[in-house]
Amino acid sequence: MIDRNGGNEKVRFYDYKKILKNFREIAYRIKSKRKLDKTHNSIVKKIFAKQNPKIVAIGGGTGLSVLLRGLKEFTPNITAIVTVADDGGGSGKLREDLGMLPPGDIRSCILALAEMEPTMEKLFRYRFTEGSLKGQNFGNLFIASMNGISENFEEAVKKVSEVLAVTGKVIPVSLDNITLYAKLENGSVIKGESSIPIKSLEQQSEIDRVFIKPKESKAVKDAITAIKEADLIVLGPGSLYTSIIPNILINSISRGLIDTKATKVYIPNIMTQPGETDNYSVLRHVEAIIKHCRNISIDYIVVNSKKLSEKTVEKYKLEGARLVTLNKLGREKLEKRNIKIIEEELVEIKKDYIRHDTVKLARILVDLAVRRK
Repeated sequence: MIDRNGGNEKVRFYDYKKILKNFREIAYRIKSKRKLDKTHNSIVKKIFAKQNPKIVAIGGGTGLSVLLRGLKEFTPNITAIVTVADDGGGSGKLREDLGMLPPGDIRSCILALAEMEPTMEKLFRYRFTEGSLKGQNFGNLFIASMNGISENFEEAVKKVSEVLAVTGKVIPVSLDNITLYAKLENGSVIKGESSIPIKSLEQQSEIDRVFIKPKESKAVKDAITAIKEADLIVLGPGSLYTSIIPNILINSISRGLIDTKATKVYIPNIMTQPGETDNYSVLRHVEAIIKHCRNISIDYIVVNSKKLSEKTVEKYKLEGARLVTLNKLGREKLEKRNIKIIEEELVEIKKDYIRHDTVKLARILVDLAVRRK
């Protein structure tokens, strides 16, 4: 930058050649880093592919589907065990109208693991905007149609997975018509997965515990087998009380998690969820899981360590969400339980939404699976 005086004004001339040179150098470094990361990921994938670790991911909703997108880059041996307690939105309507299990979370997981053309993916994500189908998703309707010509919902999911060339397996946790309930700290009982966070906020009372009816719901056999044979089992990320815990409330699933020799990992959400985990720390997330499955042992917890700018979290703050943090006391209590803590910068921001960096998270998990194997 060159300063020259002209009368009472100071005119600044910029050395554009120098700026352009610096810009090119920075761009080259960024490109080189991306190339290096891509090469490193490729090498890691080849190593992991030879090991072929078996990974089971348990949960539902957006959190599980985000994780699956990363995992399929490193191993084909993935089994997603998905909650069937959803009763809201288009899934809830199909559940009510057709008496079928909710397809929404299943659909998201199938799409995450599928190999399909962009047009086909757009079609399966398409949501009708008018008429009697307004708000309904084409993918949900496709699963509903397959359910109509299949023996049961499990078979329908298998057939859809075959049609869409899914890597691994997507399994509904149960074929029973499960309803989720929550008992709030004020003593009131809320019926229905979609109503729980709403009523919790309305009554300004936190969730004490959740439970399912029928209480003796049975797990799908393939889910039990997958847990038994797994090298690594992952709980989360996802909604704690409405996506993750409903699965472990099924007795055969909780017994399987207690008895398995697989490494068990929990991944808490990056942000708290209003009406569900308000002001929850990492420790409180873990304590909630142990409260609902007393004898479960968690080997690792994967925590985001990246600090986010005020601007990034401002939108979430307006909605009542906060960063899920791990303080010194929480760290000490987790270590007393022999839970190893893995801290990494795991945040990825897309369209102002905070998500886990799916590839980085998957690499951590597959590495743990390979070590176990």
